[in-house]
Amino acid sequence: MSFFKREHRPIELLRYAGLFIWFCAGMPLLMPGMLYEEPISTERYVTWLVIYLAFGAVYWHYLRQLSGRPTLFVRLFYLSAMTALALGTSWVSVTSIGGVILLVVAGILPWMLPPIPAAAWLVGQNLVLAGLIARMPGLAPADAAVEAALFLAVSLFIFMGSVASVRQGEARDELRKLNYELMATQALLAQNTRIAERVRIARDLHDLVGHHLTALTLNLEVVTHLVEGKALEHVQQAHSLAKLLLADVREVVSDMRQSDQVDLADALHTLVEGVPKPKIHLDLPSATLRTDPQRAQVLLRCAQEIISNSVRHARARNLWIRLSTSRDGLALSARDDGRGTSRLERGNGLTGMSERLHAVGGKLEIESGKGAGFTLHAWLPQESMEV
Repeated sequence: MSFFKREHRPIELLRYAGLFIWFCAGMPLLMPGMLYEEPISTERYVTWLVIYLAFGAVYWHYLRQLSGRPTLFVRLFYLSAMTALALGTSWVSVTSIGGVILLVVAGILPWMLPPIPAAAWLVGQNLVLAGLIARMPGLAPADAAVEAALFLAVSLFIFMGSVASVRQGEARDELRKLNYELMATQALLAQNTRIAERVRIARDLHDLVGHHLTALTLNLEVVTHLVEGKALEHVQQAHSLAKLLLADVREVVSDMRQSDQVDLADALHTLVEGVPKPKIHLDLPSATLRTDPQRAQVLLRCAQEIISNSVRHARARNLWIRLSTSRDGLALSARDDGRGTSRLERGNGLTGMSERLHAVGGKLEIESGKGAGFTLHAWLPQESMEV
């Protein structure tokens, strides 16, 4: 069961299934006499073997880096190479074996291109295959058309299965990300609830117990002027105890009000844990970062928006998020290694982030460039913050 629990299980299954198809397509190389009435030349056989082995090497090498989100140029390079090698197999062998190898390409197309370009590529490579099948000697045009149609049908079936797998993986990753976002928000909410309860208790202690103790202290003060002897000693002792108790209550109330801060570091760690891609490097000033609930909520929402932009738009492999503190305030900096943009347009996410920061006296700065990634700086002023 450990094999099926791997993080990149669909890619692993795809890799070995494709290798099995590729291996089966190479079986005629071991028995070329079964395909041809006359022996084929050594040069032709070696060319066929080299093309066949080259496809396997390119396919294996590409799938090893598939989980690392290769760039569009890299994907197109590998896709072109695999398609050309698969069609080259049919060209050299003058058989439809290249169609079997193209089934492997059909299986990985959804991981390499968006659905519409991938479908166009699939149809295009099968049209070229149909032309190669038509040139096979002794094969009637009708039979060639039927064989080409069968390869197209099987390719479409494999292609749609891979599309479903890709979308399922994306939905699973999105659900995981949303689940951890919810857990991070719940962590802050739970801390806010505890803080609100402490504040309520502190208020009740101050308003009720503190009021009665103050009245008791004043009354005992009056009594000290009305009694003498042994009674005076007891009254004075009671008066001292009442004043001491009142001081203790005020100290407890002050401590409870001073602890109305939440741990932002824990919420950020929970948020980052649920993001499979890109790889997030979180840099915090300490294991715990306590700030008031409002600012913690603002910074958590900013971090969520930064991560969403990197996943949906930047196509980054790495994202660095850093929190730093100073006497002036708290700064959140983030940068990724995505594609960037030369024309920065603030959408609803960035606009909402800026509005949240301005509401608490903060500010937002954004930098980006074509191929230079995306950099963001958010700053909040100092207020009731402990590190």
